[in-house]
Amino acid sequence: MPVTAESPTPDIYNHLLTVISGDKFLKMQGLGNEIPFFICPFDPIQADKINRDVILPLINQLAHKGIQVLRVDLYDLSVEILKERGIWQQTLQAEADISKAELKDLLQSVLDPEHYLIPAIVKKMQGQDFQVMFLTGVGEVFPYIRSHTVLNNLQRAAKEKPTIMFFPGEYSQSAEKGSSLNLFDRLLDDNYYRAFNIYKHF
Repeated sequence: MPVTAESPTPDIYNHLLTVISGDKFLKMQGLGNEIPFFICPFDPIQADKINRDVILPLINQLAHKGIQVLRVDLYDLSVEILKERGIWQQTLQAEADISKAELKDLLQSVLDPEHYLIPAIVKKMQGQDFQVMFLTGVGEVFPYIRSHTVLNNLQRAAKEKPTIMFFPGEYSQSAEKGSSLNLFDRLLDDNYYRAFNIYKHF
């Protein structure tokens, strides 16, 4: 039976371990000159289990195989950026005093992908020897950081090694409607056509 976003976590773990350990994936073969971006959609209800039973053991097991993973959690990175910019406490205080819409605008400004978020990811990439990058924390940073915006801005800087975005929702692809990221299986994050579904491509 093929692995899907709704599969039990052991099946997802085993599929990812087999795929990522393979030369085809690591050498980025069979991509048709496309950027080596992969979406790993999962049932949002399983978010905690995906982190505990898939992502963490996967990183450890791949390390045993000599494959180093750079994990970039978008939520943790956002907090790091706010602290480095000296506005973490101000942001926490502002949250109690302004509307959700104003908070969203504030965070989108201070975490602008082009000027702050992507440079911070690139800095992490340059500071670690790795073969694969995991992007996590997508659901935790919505709506002030959108996954398609991250991928669009990252594609110039992350072409040399494969990147997997763990996505709590559906990544749908069709000839008629194109490709779309549906966060939590409810919200259309936006269209993004340059990534492969890691369940279907391997």
